Amino acid sequence: MNPRFTSMPGRAFGAALLLAGTVLAAPAAAPPADGIALAAPDAAAVRTPSSPDAWGGPRTGLEPTLSDRVVQYDIAATLDADKHTVTGRERLTWRNRSRVAVSSVYLHLYMNAFESAGSTFFTERRARDGSFRSGTDIKDAWGHIELRRVSQGGAQGGANVPWTFVHPDNGPSTDHTVVRLDLPQAVAPGASTTFDIDFLTQLPRVVARTGYFGTFHLVAQWFPKIGVLELPGERGARAPRWNVHEFHMNSEFYADFGRYDVTLTVPRGYTVGATGEPQGAPVDKDGMRTWRFAQGDVHDFAWTADKQTAKPLVDTWSGPGSPPVTVTVLYPPEFAASAAPALKAAKASLTYFSNTLGPYPYRTLTVVIPPYNAEEAGGMEYPTFFTAEAYATVEPRTAHQFALAFVTIHEFGHGYFYGLLASNEFEEPMLDEGLNEYWDNRMMRDQGQLAYIATPQLARLGFAPGYPTFDAERTATPRNDPADPPGDNAWHRLQDIGPVYTRTAILMRDLEARIGKAPMERAFKEYYRRWKFRHPSVADLRETLAEATGQRAVIEDAFARQVYAVTRVDDRIGDFTSTELSPLAGMRRRGGAWIEDKQADVDRWNEATHTRWRKLHPQAPDGTGPYPYRTEVTVRRLGAPVPQTLVVKFADGSSETAHWDADERWHTFTWTKTARAVSAELDPQRLHYLDVSKLDDSRTLAPDATASRRWGLEFAAVADYLLSLIATL
Repeated sequence: MNPRFTSMPGRAFGAALLLAGTVLAAPAAAPPADGIALAAPDAAAVRTPSSPDAWGGPRTGLEPTLSDRVVQYDIAATLDADKHTVTGRERLTWRNRSRVAVSSVYLHLYMNAFESAGSTFFTERRARDGSFRSGTDIKDAWGHIELRRVSQGGAQGGANVPWTFVHPDNGPSTDHTVVRLDLPQAVAPGASTTFDIDFLTQLPRVVARTGYFGTFHLVAQWFPKIGVLELPGERGARAPRWNVHEFHMNSEFYADFGRYDVTLTVPRGYTVGATGEPQGAPVDKDGMRTWRFAQGDVHDFAWTADKQTAKPLVDTWSGPGSPPVTVTVLYPPEFAASAAPALKAAKASLTYFSNTLGPYPYRTLTVVIPPYNAEEAGGMEYPTFFTAEAYATVEPRTAHQFALAFVTIHEFGHGYFYGLLASNEFEEPMLDEGLNEYWDNRMMRDQGQLAYIATPQLARLGFAPGYPTFDAERTATPRNDPADPPGDNAWHRLQDIGPVYTRTAILMRDLEARIGKAPMERAFKEYYRRWKFRHPSVADLRETLAEATGQRAVIEDAFARQVYAVTRVDDRIGDFTSTELSPLAGMRRRGGAWIEDKQADVDRWNEATHTRWRKLHPQAPDGTGPYPYRTEVTVRRLGAPVPQTLVVKFADGSSETAHWDADERWHTFTWTKTARAVSAELDPQRLHYLDVSKLDDSRTLAPDATASRRWGLEFAAVADYLLSLIATL
């Protein structure tokens, strides 16, 4: 790799030089002259709700734009499809929302995460298991973004702007994903400034959501992008601060809303898809074709170009409160079987999310199915644009069908939780990944879709078991020894990012089970209405759910135990007995004297009594008789308290219900009835999926082999079928 410097004409600024394997660290950057601080490197879930007027207050629909636009990006980009580079000229207009003059601004240079093994991204990757997503090795196909010129003033004669790489999260000096611009002219409160930026982006071999393979190019995290200046009362800020983190292995993004106007020049014969709406027909010149896309009220822009794309699949969708939406699926010929199912899932998602959360406000939705060997590009979201899974065959009741549907729903759902609500994915990933995972599972549950695990071959043989998707989420989340609160940031995690998805989804599912489906949906509709286009925090979610459901105590307790902290939930049946209260051997006083009832005599009396009773009650069920039964059930609590219901069933068909809502480690419930107990079950409504094990929630007094018989018979049936098939060959 050739060493690169941060530069302006005639000078080099503040980079670290990698040369012959030696890291030469630059001196720490001087603090900015305006004194505006950076968000803390350990920033995570916010506890203080934002002020009512944060981000300009709730959007009423009467404003001239959907969002309070802070930025304008005008970009002209040209793809060299052989070198896999993008040459760009960017005019960035930024508005200072604060009440103080700003003399330094910060840009994300996300592509530099793939510049070398010394980036924060790859440093964290080495410290873990060395893999990301599909585990693709970047090898020698590194990527980077080079700033060639930055000027302030909006004209060719604008003042040159010096820049310095900085490390807001105390990452390695060899990380170049955040750069500070020290401005020749400070930006006054309420004023705007314009930067002209020339840059060159070298795409990597597809890795971690971006890059190329063959003629396929997914161009994401590709342009210099300004950080977010948060104001007092926004996401817990007490003074203006720049929220601009390094690109971590498990972090995603956070940016201001604005408008993008982008021209993309690619070789003729390449199919292009992008964020936003095409502006007229493409223009051909000198063997190249130029497209123009524009979109307001979004906070990112991504695009794809490939000359192997099949004829796109295009359809339309409409729904109450939404404009007509053109839905386009771009796919390679080898994965043609995935195109129609992806389109179907995308349209179903538009309907479900717009009905249960709020209208989809854009006119386009583009779904990209990556080609073979570009799996790392699949399953990623951008405004109005996302990538899906790819399969050569998609047969009913198979794992392929389920995965394609679920990933399409999931990536579309990000358009709401990441896109329209625009939470901070660095510091509070649960607001996007977790809430979206919950809503995706909710959609599949409401539409009766199951998680299938069978291969196409097994499905053809009739073995295609399916189970509710929330059960799959529960299986995937750490319950016995959870280490990381869902509210932690994306990079400070012992058990990696997965539990942000699964544990948040299960927590929200459990809250819905306790509070009710309708109140939970009402609360999330209010969350969307109140916080769309405004960057909510975890505290804002907590307050909205508490107010809209009317269950403040329940919500606050859940957030305290399971969002800001993480606590094991583990209730179980301990001892379970049901004993007949028949006469017992021993001394008794009779007629003024003590007489001993010997055990043999007592046994004869009891047997005779049972015989007489049975003759008088020949139809009585087993477990009933002349004497009452004392039933005792001891429940154990090895984790956080949750409200529990215990149901005990008896031999005469009756049942007893007890409620256990005390913060105690055990409790014994007792009943005396004319029938013996048959079974005891905690949480019969299955409200608590966070519970470590549901297998210890129920007990029977008599052995019950129903489950083992069922699975044994199913396995035997499949084995018998396979043996019969082999015998015919």
